[in-house]
Amino acid sequence: MTAAEIKTAYPKVRRMRFRFGGPPPMSHHFVEGDIVMSHLTALLSGAFPPGEESFIRSVRRYADRITDPVLKKRVAGFIGQEAMHGHQHRALNEKLAAMGYPVVRLLTFDPDSRRQRVIVRLERMLPASVHLAGTAAAEHYTTMLALRVLTSEELQSIPMAPEVRSLLNWHALEELEHKSVAFDVYRAVGGDERTRIGVMALFYAITIPGVSVAVLLSILTDPSGWRPIAVTRQALDVYRGPLLRGLMVDLARYLRPGFHPDDLDTAELVRRWERELFGAEGTLADRVK
Repeated sequence: MTAAEIKTAYPKVRRMRFRFGGPPPMSHHFVEGDIVMSHLTALLSGAFPPGEESFIRSVRRYADRITDPVLKKRVAGFIGQEAMHGHQHRALNEKLAAMGYPVVRLLTFDPDSRRQRVIVRLERMLPASVHLAGTAAAEHYTTMLALRVLTSEELQSIPMAPEVRSLLNWHALEELEHKSVAFDVYRAVGGDERTRIGVMALFYAITIPGVSVAVLLSILTDPSGWRPIAVTRQALDVYRGPLLRGLMVDLARYLRPGFHPDDLDTAELVRRWERELFGAEGTLADRVK
């Protein structure tokens, strides 16, 4: 790899500012009037800030053991990107909570709250390698979701609040930019395959039932979503649709011994979306502070 290629491999930290207050105003079910997709998107957004803050802590636990200067710079980019993701999703989550998504408020707690302190204590009870293995596994999830967001014309064509779409596209791009950082830190500090695969196997087993129950509970808090026939139809559409179709197969690749995130070449996709979002006429160039 040339010096220029190494430089472009560092995750780029973009200081974003989205405008969730409108115009246009966001409708309650902001994804095409789709109850299930709106609640699923809201729950994902709600989970991102505490999740990404935990990812940052898992990598920082090993900061003094990272000696490779290239990996150090990649970690700095990873931390910067994840911190900005959490910041902007918190802004969206405040809007969603005000719109009537109470589960989002439950998920997105203040970083200085008692709940946060409890979570940090629980993390410290885990072996650092398990915490980091969880981050590497979660990054595979976000990579697979990001790949769908940025390659599916069907997903891109779904009408939704424009600023939410912009946030998701930016977030997806940066997930691909740093998709292998936590994994490479795990490898660099001697993380073993058994732990890596075991943690992912646990995540894998609870994904569909866990997410399904969470979305159902969120819908139950939304009186305007109490439409059983519509919700059942929309849920089937989500399970069979471009976001989840084939997802479990793609996630299972992580369970293969010897797997590496860079087995999936996303370089050209990243370059294309970077031009589209942040090039000379990029659609999000004016969102960068």
